[in-house]
Amino acid sequence: QGPKVEVFMNTEDFVFGGVTGANPTLLARLEDDYGINVVGNSIGHDLEGVLDGNTQSTYLLNDFYESELDDYTRGIVRYPLSNLAEGRHNIRVKAWDVANNSSEGYTEFVVAASEEVALEHVLNYPNPFTDYTCFQFDHNLANQEMEVMVQVYTISGRLVKTIQANILSDGALRRDDCIEWDGRDDYGDRLARGVYLYKVKVRAGNTGNVVLNGESEFEKLVILK
Repeated sequence: QGPKVEVFMNTEDFVFGGVTGANPTLLARLEDDYGINVVGNSIGHDLEGVLDGNTQSTYLLNDFYESELDDYTRGIVRYPLSNLAEGRHNIRVKAWDVANNSSEGYTEFVVAASEEVALEHVLNYPNPFTDYTCFQFDHNLANQEMEVMVQVYTISGRLVKTIQANILSDGALRRDDCIEWDGRDDYGDRLARGVYLYKVKVRAGNTGNVVLNGESEFEKLVILK
């Protein structure tokens, strides 16, 4: 069988179907016991990417592959895409090993309008929680500084906690860089057990002179004690 091929956009935390801007970076993590063929020494054996099934315009990825230090069996492709149209896209990466076995990796993503901050996969983990939880989301402003505000409400709509953070994110906040909360309100008191609502708001100001804003839907969280 051919190499193991995993395809992401911007970050390896990327979730299938997630959002990006119009100029995302294609990432492909490759692994094969024989080693990856990036010489392209026979017809049709190049490391290549195909966007939206259009085989007339393939991306040659050989020169964008970097093997791990001291490990020829694995490595990563980083390839900058540009000026993608808004909407849903898919990309397929085909790789060969040096024994002439091939395989493919595939993902889908949505290019969001750059005039707004698009938030996807908004969640808190763990949920339900007792002592702490961490807010995570995907967005379309990779490598830009953003002001993030998480507002927690009671079910009846009373605001009980506002969390503010400045972040520089690769396009996905996950467990290694998510926004933590200890379940206490703005006065430092522990909130009663039960169901609460929260909303994530984002503001990005370093995109020229334009300030971009984004806001999630209300999500639910549950405090256990």
